[in-house]
Amino acid sequence: MWEAEYAALGEKDREQFTRVVNLLLQKTFLLRDEVDPGTGNMAINRDFRFLERHLSLFREYLRVSGWEIQLDALHGVAALYNRFGYNRRRIDKNTTYFLYVLRLIYEEQMESLSMRREALTTVGAVVEKMFHLGLLEKKPSDKAMRDSLSFLRGVNIIDRLEGGWTGPETRLVIYPAIIFLVTNDKINSLFELIARTGAAFTGEGEEDEDEAAPEDAAG
Repeated sequence: MWEAEYAALGEKDREQFTRVVNLLLQKTFLLRDEVDPGTGNMAINRDFRFLERHLSLFREYLRVSGWEIQLDALHGVAALYNRFGYNRRRIDKNTTYFLYVLRLIYEEQMESLSMRREALTTVGAVVEKMFHLGLLEKKPSDKAMRDSLSFLRGVNIIDRLEGGWTGPETRLVIYPAIIFLVTNDKINSLFELIARTGAAFTGEGEEDEDEAAPEDAAG
């Protein structure tokens, strides 16, 4: 049982365990490699390594309350999901646009960059692709852009290298966690909708973020 493994931890490791559990609940995804805010370079996340070392403890502890951890060592992503489907988040239309376009950009770059797990783009390139796909009739407001992109940063889908969220030259890192949230099947559904209607998500509906359920994982 998890109690014995937890009792064997030192005081500092117990504190880190508590903090990592709360990070998972807050962010849904934990990354092995992420941007160091001090240098702007990619760095190893010690919290991810701690999770790897004590994975059985995390799994048994969280399973008690209905949570499961999916860990992909190849992409360096730990994803938290609720096996009962609780705690689903609602994503507004603008954030859905950003999410799907970021996923397309990620896929395009990964086809040519086999050694990297992160993709690079700019805010301007993302908005331009939205127009190209027919997702937008006009540029999103600064508030909508800021809210959408900062939300995606908060769940470890993207990060910002420099500049403001609304600046077209602002560079973004797209983390591999995006493939767990937006699967190939969902990308195909988007293309089908564009082909059928001429524009995707023309209504005011919202998209679920389902805490990276296992069927959302890349195959």
